[in-house]
Amino acid sequence: MKFDRYFPTERLKPYIKYFVVSENELANEYKVFPSSGLVIGFQYKGQLATIKENTVSKLTSAGITGITDGYKVFKNSEDIGSILVYFTEIGFTHFASHPANELFNLSLSLDEIFDKNSILEVEEKLAIANTDKLRIKIVEQFLASQLKDIQTDKLIVEAVKLIYQSKGTIRVKELNEKLFISQSPFEKRFRKVVGTTPKKFASIVRFNAVLDNLNETKTLTEICYEHNFFDQAHFIKDFKQFTGDTPQNFKRFF
Repeated sequence: MKFDRYFPTERLKPYIKYFVVSENELANEYKVFPSSGLVIGFQYKGQLATIKENTVSKLTSAGITGITDGYKVFKNSEDIGSILVYFTEIGFTHFASHPANELFNLSLSLDEIFDKNSILEVEEKLAIANTDKLRIKIVEQFLASQLKDIQTDKLIVEAVKLIYQSKGTIRVKELNEKLFISQSPFEKRFRKVVGTTPKKFASIVRFNAVLDNLNETKTLTEICYEHNFFDQAHFIKDFKQFTGDTPQNFKRFF
């Protein structure tokens, strides 16, 4: 199995966290937990599907997954190869005219967002590319061609920064006060750029901070209160929604 990370060119750095070249010779079923940005995937060989309530849905070879508030189950065929594009929290809106929140909890074919012929061209180039660096270059060229000349919403960038600084524990009311903006216009702008509400985004950031703590020697009670959960029942409920498992079971296999 291969999962190699590559960083973007300077021009794309504000919008793309990194690229991943992922390959697996074996068919596999796996969970993907909520993350704080949208992800594009190009399968240059093999097939990917999602599984929901025992229903297998095949995905197109070029797709995009929006921010989710729960885990997703994916299934890959034997001998699969993918290029994954991980956007920064504000990155997606610099390439597409779709508001990011329209993709919430969805996995869509990429030609629903971008020009179909452009996607076909990328897929054809990827099919004959014979090195990972060339595959990354093809995807970077496509993204550079889609990059829009628009201003970054600095207020939303600051909001994302404050949420990370608090490890997802900051209240929306406190964000509104710090940013001198009322809740309704703030929420509308945040959803459009980031892909979900500030509250839901903060809960995803908090969940990922909890995951980082699970491999430490802290007790679940300590983790619960350190991350400002009201009580253990709320902590377990949130954790189960994001992973499909209890913290105790998850920690055992972590």
